[in-house]
Amino acid sequence: MIRISTIFIALCMVLVAASLGLILYSVAGISGSESAIVALAALTFLILYNAVSMRMRDRTDVGSQIADLSRGTADLARQVAEFGRRLAAVESRLVSANSAGADRIQGVVNEIGELGGLVKQLAASVANHEDMLAAVQANAAAAPETDRPSAATPGFGEEKLMTPPPAPHAAAAGETAASRSQMQTLAAVRAAVEENRIDIYLQPLVTLPQRKVRYYEAVTRLRDDKDQVLAAEDFIGIAETAGLIGRIDHMVMLRCVQVLRRLMVRNKEVGVFCNVAASTLSNSATFSQCLDFLDANRALAPSFVLEFKQTTFRHLGPSETEHLAALAQRGYRFSIDHVTDLRFEPRELADRGVRFIKVPASLLLDPKQTSTSDIHPSDLSDLLGRFGIDLIAEKIEGERAVVDLLDFDVRLGQGFLFAPPRPVRPEGAPANGAAAPAGAQEINGAAKAPLPEPAAIDPPPRAVGNAALARRAAGPG
Repeated sequence: MIRISTIFIALCMVLVAASLGLILYSVAGISGSESAIVALAALTFLILYNAVSMRMRDRTDVGSQIADLSRGTADLARQVAEFGRRLAAVESRLVSANSAGADRIQGVVNEIGELGGLVKQLAASVANHEDMLAAVQANAAAAPETDRPSAATPGFGEEKLMTPPPAPHAAAAGETAASRSQMQTLAAVRAAVEENRIDIYLQPLVTLPQRKVRYYEAVTRLRDDKDQVLAAEDFIGIAETAGLIGRIDHMVMLRCVQVLRRLMVRNKEVGVFCNVAASTLSNSATFSQCLDFLDANRALAPSFVLEFKQTTFRHLGPSETEHLAALAQRGYRFSIDHVTDLRFEPRELADRGVRFIKVPASLLLDPKQTSTSDIHPSDLSDLLGRFGIDLIAEKIEGERAVVDLLDFDVRLGQGFLFAPPRPVRPEGAPANGAAAPAGAQEINGAAKAPLPEPAAIDPPPRAVGNAALARRAAGPG
């Protein structure tokens, strides 16, 4: 519909052109035809001018509308991205809840299995008692009615008194022996911590297939008053129960940083993995001491990797999450070990600072994992790599496993095939190993020569596996 302003402008242009023609005809004395031509030309000029001006004004309006539309599209894109981020967070929480529920269901299944075993044992015991009762009743029926049971043929009640079950005494003796052993181990651990008898063993992590040493894992060993070595699995649980694991972790961190400084003198690209217990992460006082020490050595953060168990990351509380964030802000990276299944959320782990995941080679090569895990094991390395996480295959003990892991695109490996954990010679110790503790030179049941500095443990490419196999075939001695 034509606007009123447009009609008014058209009338004005017609009036202006007619007035111009009339003036030329009456004042200038120009003929009527020439005045009409001039008026028509003026009207045409006014129409063209109005059309051009309106076109320019419309172009300006369209440009502003396009700019507004672009800004609205950008705002819409940001809102869509925010909704996508929130949806991803909700999905990750759902996956975490599902994995936690699966763990609880697995625990319930295990408890049901144990109850089933106890029920079977109880059924077997009841069956034995019923057989004994039937035998006694048969003997009583066969005897003469006038005969009384003599001392040589005791009745059912007497038999029960003559054969007391020895199981409670044996169980009590076993519990007493176990309690005594735990008390001895606790005393040995406490003495080792007080007297600083904590040793660091290093096991290399090599690249595959080159088998070049890239990292070392620090393995903790304690020595008792007789210089007998206690492995980590023998004292970790007892130390956590007694509240000593925090002091042990703090001392181990100090030793690991010292070892890392010695290693970086020869190789700037080397790194050290240091295990940290879940109780150390949750204890605010102990963690504060460790954080102060790590903050003072943040220059080594790119080469110093803190390692936690898979269960620790799956059961993080508010304080543990805050402590991990504090470590990540200082540049430290994390690793996950003691992996029992392949259900991971790479994006969430990468956001928390995880850069390495250790999976046993047997778990990666287990055909059952194809149906129980969310992803095929052969695709796990690529999936983790998209989020900056390196997959490490640990506990490798055979060349066949190495070949199969190469098909899974695993780039880092660890295990006795490459090298066992070896003790670190204290700085300033004599080269002949005279100051090494008793039992420190014996690894995996075989006597070893005095060990060199940590940086000299690097095995030549492709020769480590054959050397380990030769030592294993030679046996002890």
